[in-house]
Amino acid sequence: MRQLKLIWDFRGPDSEKIAEHHVKHLKDYIVKEKLSLNVTGVDVVNDSHTMAFMVVKESEMPSVRDVLKPHRGQVYNP
Repeated sequence: MRQLKLIWDFRGPDSEKIAEHHVKHLKDYIVKEKLSLNVTGVDVVNDSHTMAFMVVKESEMPSVRDVLKPHRGQVYNP
């Protein structure tokens, strides 16, 4: 089954701190909902754009997407 990377974009001078904080909430959600994968992280694009992400199985994506409302997603290739 494919894995999908759900992405939240944060912009501005504090984007990295905000994204790191968002990942804490994503980790809590993974535990609470007993999701099968526990892959999260932060990707710094530049000084004013940082992305928080989590990886889910394709079968879990619709329910996670509807609750957490990521900005976008892509196929995840570890």
